[in-house]
Amino acid sequence: MSTAVTPQARPGPPPIAAEVPLSAPRRWLELGWDDLRATKFRGLFYGLLFALMGTAIRAIYETQWQLTMGLTAGFFLIGPFVCTGLYELSRQRERGEPVSLAKSLVCWRRNLGAIAFFAAILTFAMIVWARVSVVLFALASTTEFPTMRGMLAQIVSPENFEFVALWAAVGFVFASLVFAISVVSVPLMLDRRTDTMMAVFSSARALATHPGPVYLWALTIVVLIGASLVLWLGLLVITAPLVGHATWHAYRSLIGDAAAGG
Repeated sequence: MSTAVTPQARPGPPPIAAEVPLSAPRRWLELGWDDLRATKFRGLFYGLLFALMGTAIRAIYETQWQLTMGLTAGFFLIGPFVCTGLYELSRQRERGEPVSLAKSLVCWRRNLGAIAFFAAILTFAMIVWARVSVVLFALASTTEFPTMRGMLAQIVSPENFEFVALWAAVGFVFASLVFAISVVSVPLMLDRRTDTMMAVFSSARALATHPGPVYLWALTIVVLIGASLVLWLGLLVITAPLVGHATWHAYRSLIGDAAAGG
């Protein structure tokens, strides 16, 4: 007698939610704020890590400013992986489990291979973009090693409009591609233990199915984190974990039948 292969033995890609309103990002932020308040110092611990990362970027700016814009973009690119612990805290709270900072710090072990591979992809993307930024700045420079003030003067000069347009276009395409594969990838790998390729595919499908709310969510992340980097790094202690917790709820909203894994 033949034995049928069960869905559990060969799981397919999870379904994408049929309805996600354009206003969904606001709801995700509200739920993320609830998680941040409930987890207290645990979520703020991750916010402190982000603030330290921002401080490191600021320090690099003082000595090697030409790397700053690339590394700042990389800050956004590797964010989904750094937020893994925040996703776990939200997951614990959703399942009614005790909220544990210690468990959140090692939650990646639940699906180590897939999450590590995805982290390597994001790290490689950050390195590539940092190098591309340096090359583009070098091409736009009229001196070998310009000062930051001199470079800013060149950038705002009408003669360098083409450079600014090129840098912005390349950066937008690069960031869009990375965001497309990472919208819900890490929460999905953490929760349902999917492999990297299935998580990336599902993330891209979520964006293609609901471009409005997903792109609005991307803009929200850029505004919150970008404003913190520009205005005061201490804001990252709040905004970074808020975005992390909210991203968990974005995953739960975008992925249909996202039953929690074991």
